[in-house]
Amino acid sequence: MKKKFKVGKIFVALLALIWLVIAGAPFYFMVASAFKEQFEIFTAGVFSIPKGLYMQNFKEVLEGDFYVYLFNSLFVVGVSLALILVTSLCASYPFSRFKFKLNKPLFGLIVAAMAVPIHVTLIPVFQLTQKLNLYDTIFALIGPYTAFNLPISVFILTGFMAQIPKELEESAEIDGCGKYRTFFNIIAPLSKPGLATLAIYNSVNMWNEFSFALVLTQSQKSRTLPLSIWEFQGQYNANIPMIMAVLTLCALPMIVAFAIGQDKLIKGMMAGAVKG
Repeated sequence: MKKKFKVGKIFVALLALIWLVIAGAPFYFMVASAFKEQFEIFTAGVFSIPKGLYMQNFKEVLEGDFYVYLFNSLFVVGVSLALILVTSLCASYPFSRFKFKLNKPLFGLIVAAMAVPIHVTLIPVFQLTQKLNLYDTIFALIGPYTAFNLPISVFILTGFMAQIPKELEESAEIDGCGKYRTFFNIIAPLSKPGLATLAIYNSVNMWNEFSFALVLTQSQKSRTLPLSIWEFQGQYNANIPMIMAVLTLCALPMIVAFAIGQDKLIKGMMAGAVKG
C-alpha cells in the first residue's frame, strides 16, 4: 500500500514538473529576452541566457508613454472592478437567498449570457460608443468590461452565497435585523473570499484585454497597456527585446497582486466545496 502511494506521489510530482516547464518556458523567454540587445536573440538563440543585464530596454520603455498606458489601465480596471463587485454582490444575494417566480428564469438568462462570444458585439458596442460620444476615451472601456464580466461574477458569487448557512440570517432576524442590515452586516462580510476570487479573476481578464481597447480607442492618451507594444514595432520589423520589456512591466502588477491575494484566492475557490 505504501509502495503504491509513493509511486502515485512520484507520478504526480512528475506531472507537476512537466507542467511547470510548459508554463514557465514562455515566462522565462519573456524575462530573458527583455535583458538582451536587439539582435542577440537571433545570434545567441531564443532561450539562451542573456550575456548581460541590458537595462536600456527598460529605460527606453519608461522614458516613453508607458506611464500614460499604465494610468489608463489602472483607472479602467479599478472602476470596472468596483462596479462588477458591487453589482454582482447585490444581484447574487436575492438569487441565492430568496424564492420568487422569476428567480430561475432570470438566473438562466445570466448563465446564457456567459455563452455569448464578446467579439460578436464589437460592432454594436462601437456604434453605441460613438453615439454616446465616448469613443477614444478611457470611459468607453468601462461599460463593456463591466457588462461582459458580470454574468460569470454573478454565477460564481451566487453559488458561493448559497453555501452560507441560513441559520445566521434567522438569528439576525430574531435579533431584529432587517434584510438590508443582514446583507451588509452578515452576508457581505462572509462573501469576502468569493469577492477576492472575483477581483483577481476579473482583474487579470481586463488587464490583458486587447480587442475592445483596440476598437474603442485610437489615440495614445486613451489606450491601455496591451496596446503599448505598438510603439516598438513598425510595418516590417519589431524590436523584440523592447516588446518583451514592455510585457514584463505589464505583467509585474498582476504578479504582485496575485502574490498578495493568493491565500484569499485559494480560500475563495475552496469555500463551499464542503457543506458545513
